[in-house]
Formats: sequence, structure tokens, C-alpha cells
Amino acid sequence: MRIFVLLPRIPFPLEKGDKLRAFHQIKELSKNHEIILCALNPLRNADKQSAFQQLQPYCRSINFIDLPAFGRAANILKAFFTGLPLQSGYFYSRRAAGKIVKLINEYQPDHLYAQLLRTARYLMAFPHKKTLDYQDAFSYGLKRRADIANPLMKFVFRMEYKRMASFERIMFDRFDNKTIISARDRDLIPHTQRRSIVVVRNGVDLDFFHPFSRKKTQEIVFTGNMGYPPNVDAALFLAKEIMPLVWRERPEARLLLAGAEPHAKVKRLANKRITVSGWMDDIREAYAGSMVFIAPMRIGTGLQNKLLEAMAMKTPCVTTPLANASIQAKDKKEIFIGNSAVTLANALLFLLKNTQKRRQLAENAFAFVKKNHHWSAATAPLEKLISENNIQ
Repeated sequence: MRIFVLLPRIPFPLEKGDKLRAFHQIKELSKNHEIILCALNPLRNADKQSAFQQLQPYCRSINFIDLPAFGRAANILKAFFTGLPLQSGYFYSRRAAGKIVKLINEYQPDHLYAQLLRTARYLMAFPHKKTLDYQDAFSYGLKRRADIANPLMKFVFRMEYKRMASFERIMFDRFDNKTIISARDRDLIPHTQRRSIVVVRNGVDLDFFHPFSRKKTQEIVFTGNMGYPPNVDAALFLAKEIMPLVWRERPEARLLLAGAEPHAKVKRLANKRITVSGWMDDIREAYAGSMVFIAPMRIGTGLQNKLLEAMAMKTPCVTTPLANASIQAKDKKEIFIGNSAVTLANALLFLLKNTQKRRQLAENAFAFVKKNHHWSAATAPLEKLISENNIQ
């Protein structure tokens, strides 16, 4: 089968969750299908040559479409006055739409696949069989951000939340298939038929993320795109509320905040006990060089790939119920879960003090990820959905 895949961003490097999901789904689907890839490039700062080299083994055709900066403000303004989500306007371009029409007419794909609502407008009117990957419940994520924002941003996020919820309902009926990253996110989609959305989980590359020995250069690590608001919030929560409780008993404990594009608020956290690394060429060094990994997520939706990566490297993990909801690891057996600064700090202290428990937790977590979150198994429901839908 020939599948036309439309992405909101070029899926390399793999520093963001949507890129990671897209890259590995393309890799898995290409084993049995022909992939025509079209990726938007809104910021026009991607290393296209490197991305092309990485994607070439899996795609018959690779097409990157730069979104013109001069039209972005006008498209956002148009979205504002037509009631669409602002981010839909940000990612939409009439010029890009024309190129996408030409590509679909040229390659005559059997199936169209749109990743995220940001690309849905481009494909919604085509008569082909179509799949929309919600990935996560965007509208609910915006609602959470509104709940903790300052008064000005609260107004903006609430407006975008209402628009996005409406857009999620409208696009639901424009696509034959819908997928999402977890059952929890599925149940947050505002549509009466949301139970028909197929859960397609994320996986972890076990060939890349595997256990290896390194000198422990810090006790605790948190990784992720440090410009992404839920990660920024988690980093601040960790540094300002959780770590002070840890330092009362272990003043020597060191924290590493590792990940691309750290926000100014994250950069300001750096001190003699907190390292803010920014982009790391090999993020595995952060996991392997730490005694415990923590993902203290309070906002956001979707699945935390960072937890799967740490588990795959046998780094014991601590997280919140929010982050574990889409992973479903067992508390105290495969992961430690806390719902407050106190319970998260206590979990960190317990693991730092108990070498045997760290090892046992790490082994259990590794077995859990290997069984449930390998990319081939994670992508199988998507391939089954597309294949069966096109037979009908």
C-alpha cells in the first residue's frame, strides 16, 4: 500500500515527542508499505540534509515544505477571526496546500495519514481513506495550562482551549480513522464517539536505549525539551519545591536538567548543585550517569517518552500519576509514583538510600518496557487499522 504521510515538522533530530513518534512509525510502516513523506517546516531552521539522509531508507519520496514567515501573522489573524485554533493558522499556508495537492495527484496514494490537528486542514477534503493521529488531547492540555497561567495568558489559553475542543470535534468526522497515544487521552477528546479512537502507543528504540555502565556523575536527572511548557513547569517544580526537601537529608545531591532549547527560567536554575546542560549529543549519557530519573509532570498530555528511555536503560524512575497514566507501570514495582513535592522527594530519598531497591526497580522497569513498548509492537495497531480500512 502507498501511504501519504503529512507531518507538522521535519521528523529529525528526535528531540520532540511528535518527531520521535513520526520517525519510528514511518520506519515500521515502511517494512510493508510505500511511504510518501511530506513534512512542513514552519521555522525553516531544520537541517534538511541530515533529515533526508536519516529518512531516505524508509521513504519512496521525501518532501519538505517551508512555511513562509511573511504569511504566518496573516494566517494566525485569519484563524482568530474565523474561530479556528491559532496554531491551526500558524501551520497553514495556501502555498503549502497547493504543493500537497500536487503531490497527492502525482503519487496517487492509497491512504492519507495526518499527524496532529495542525495538519488536518490540508487533508480533510480529500476523498481518500484517511487517518488522523490526535497524538494526545491538545484541548485538555491547553485547559491545564490556563489553570496555572497568569491572568493575561489565562485568557489566551482559555480561548485556544475552546477553539481546539471545537476543532477536535469537527475533524473527528472528517477522517475515517482516528488514533491517539493513550486511553486516558482518548477519553478526553470531546466527541460522543471518542471510544472508536484507536490507541497507538509510543515505543522506545531498544537497540539504541540499552543499559550500559557509566560513572554516576549526578544523583538525579530530568530530561526533555526544556523549552516545552510542561517540561519547564516540571523543572521549576523539581528545582524549587522537590530538591530542597531532598537537600535537607542529602545536601550533596546533584541534579541534571538535560535537553534542548532550555527556557530562560530553566537556565536561571543553574547553580553549584543544579546543572542545566542544554542539548546533549547523546542523551543516554544523562541517563547512564544518574542514580535516579524523575519526571515530575504536573501539566501536559500524551506519553512521556523520557520515562520509557530511562526504563530501557535500567535507570530507576520516579514520576507523577499524570505521567504514568499513559504508561501504566506498577507503583513500587516498576516505577515510584508521587503526587506532591513531599511524596516525590521521599521517593527520591528512598531510592538514593537503597541500592538493592534501585537495582530491583530498574530490572522490573526494563522487563516492562521490553514487553510493552517496543516500536514494532507499538506501531502494529496503526498498521492493522490502515490496512483493514483500505480493504473495506
